[in-house]
Amino acid sequence: MSAPPFKDHFSGIADAYAAARPEYPDALFDALAAVVPAAARVWEPGCGSGQATRGLAARFAHVHATDPSAQQLAQHWAAAMSTNGGTTNVSLAVEPAEHAALPDASVQLVAVAQALHWFDRAQFFAECERVLAPGGVLAAWGYPDFLAPEGMVEAVAAFRAQIEPHWPPERAQIDARYAGYDWPFPALPTPELWLEAEWSLPHFLRYLASMSASARCLAETGDDPVARHASALAAAWGDTGDERTVQWPLFLHLRQKPL
Repeated sequence: MSAPPFKDHFSGIADAYAAARPEYPDALFDALAAVVPAAARVWEPGCGSGQATRGLAARFAHVHATDPSAQQLAQHWAAAMSTNGGTTNVSLAVEPAEHAALPDASVQLVAVAQALHWFDRAQFFAECERVLAPGGVLAAWGYPDFLAPEGMVEAVAAFRAQIEPHWPPERAQIDARYAGYDWPFPALPTPELWLEAEWSLPHFLRYLASMSASARCLAETGDDPVARHASALAAAWGDTGDERTVQWPLFLHLRQKPL
C-alpha cells in the first residue's frame, strides 16, 4: 500500500524550526527508558530536524530517524555529524511514517515526537504492528501552545488572535492531546510532564516564527505576524537582554504490543 502525499508545513521553514524549537526534558526519556531496554532499536518517524532524536540516541542502542521532508533531514544534527566525519548511533532516511524500510518485528520502540497528528493513522498504526517486536512500545507525545510568561498575556493573546485562522486543522488534535484516537495496543501508565526553556527575547521571537500558523499567515496575507507584534512582545518581555522561562504542558501516550 502506498503512502499518501504528506502534509508539508515545515520544509519551507526547516532552518528556523531546527534553530528555534525547545529541547525535550530528561524526564520524558526517563519514562521511555523505564519501559524499553537500553539495547533497543528505535524507529522515530516524523523526526524533523531531530529535536527528540538526540535524547533517544543517548538512551538506546540505535535510532532509525525518518521524515518525508528532505529539507528537514538536511537540518538534522546527525546529518551534520556525518558531514563532518563524526559517527552516531543514528541512521537517517527520507521515508513516510506510513511505510518504513524496516524488517518485520525489528524494533522495540516506535517514538513519535509532535508528529502523529500529521500521519495517516490507520496506515501508520498498521506499520507499527508490523515493525514492532512483541512487547515493543509505541510512544507518542506532543505539546500544546505555551503558557504566556508573566506580564505577557495580552501581548501574546494579540499575536495568537492574528495567527489563529491559519492553523492547519490537525493542530486541534494536539490541543486535545490525541484524545479519541483508535490506538492499536493497550495503554501503559504515563507521568505528568512539562517542557521548559530559558530563552532570550530573540529566541522566543524565532520560536513564534517557526510555528506553522505564522508561516501560513505570512504566505496567505503578506503580513508577518511576528514582525507586527514584536514591539508589543518586547515591551511586555522587559529587559531584552534578560532570559525568561517559557513552559508547555507535555503529554505522552505509551502503548505496548502484546507478547
